[in-house]
Amino acid sequence: MSKEFKIRTRNPELFLRVQKGHFATMHSHTNYYIDVTTQKYRMSEAKAVAHEIVSFYRTNTIIDTIICLDGTEVLGAFVAQELSDASFMNLNAHHTIYILSPEFMGNGQMVFRDNTSPMIENKHVLILAASVTTGKTALAAIDAIKYYGGHIVGVSSIFATVGECDEIPVTSIFNPNDLQDYQSYKPHRCPMCQNGERLEALVNSYGYSKL
Repeated sequence: MSKEFKIRTRNPELFLRVQKGHFATMHSHTNYYIDVTTQKYRMSEAKAVAHEIVSFYRTNTIIDTIICLDGTEVLGAFVAQELSDASFMNLNAHHTIYILSPEFMGNGQMVFRDNTSPMIENKHVLILAASVTTGKTALAAIDAIKYYGGHIVGVSSIFATVGECDEIPVTSIFNPNDLQDYQSYKPHRCPMCQNGERLEALVNSYGYSKL
């Protein structure tokens, strides 16, 4: 694996770890591995990320429920805490924020059981992801939330390469402008593969596996 480096911000606890190379995700090949592991699991970094995410929703955004993708439950809890501390409006009967993760069926479809679907129906829902690159996982979440009667207020992530999914705005702390030569390709159109460059690792929201 190539050497890791950090893209820093003014907040010492808010940065992005990246490695340059040739990596394969489920849906694409990229020339960077975006490592958001500690932002999801280390308290100080998760709090810093949550504080930044909440800043996108400070003006008249109602949030009742946070749907956590990519193992972002810890981050989701801090986002909910930030929203509560800031006295954000919510319309559910308990005047609190629900934090949910979807269940995945064998075909990749997201479902919510009868005991959790009321936390989505007629609620204002924020989708939280570690990263949004191809947008396929976010789109699946959007479809599921719509099916269960939720009102989607936005998609937020640590890193994103798209500005919207199904006309739902995507906000992110970092984007390809922070990595000026970032590229993502469909696997069969990857120029690195065409040039005979071997894959360094398989990567997903859980981390990477060296090849």
